[in-house]
Amino acid sequence: MKDLLAALCLVAVIEGLFLFAAPAAWKRMAEQLLDAPLPVLRRMGGIALAVGLALLWWLRH
Repeated sequence: MKDLLAALCLVAVIEGLFLFAAPAAWKRMAEQLLDAPLPVLRRMGGIALAVGLALLWWLRH
């Protein structure tokens, strides 16, 4: 549970860093995501999930 909370905190730090360092670029990216079709977003989410799980497995073993 402690690792999960640490991971969520790191996600918040990374998101905050992007918003702090390049808010205009982040806003453009968000606008592009709104225009993207749902199947593309779902595919991108699945890829990010798979890559994240693979990296987590690799780091833990």
